[in-house]
Amino acid sequence: MDVLASRTILRPRDPDVTTAFYRDRLGLGIFREYPGGVVFFAGQALIEVAGHGEPDGASGATILLQVRDVHAARTELVDAGVPIVREPRTEPWGLIEMWIADPDGTRIVLVEVPPNHPQRRDSRGE
Repeated sequence: MDVLASRTILRPRDPDVTTAFYRDRLGLGIFREYPGGVVFFAGQALIEVAGHGEPDGASGATILLQVRDVHAARTELVDAGVPIVREPRTEPWGLIEMWIADPDGTRIVLVEVPPNHPQRRDSRGE
């Protein structure tokens, strides 16, 4: 199987409220719009807010967004009126994580990879 692209599709209770959250409060850029939906850029991924189909409700889905500076992102989000579900903290695996949620309660994890974390090592050797 060759995976060429992927996206997370959300089917919220109120597509207009959820679209406004991702566009206006998180500030994600729009990849494309279509009748009944909007697809947002989210780093190397896409998040689609679909105004069709049944609402997902409590799907248990999680969206992970890697950010350059989680503390700066926290300030921006608080200024935009986004409640912080869990404050930034360093996890046992070394990443700094903070949690927020969209209007339907979908968990969004903001992750910062510190400079000394193994994910930043050059694995190509010398």
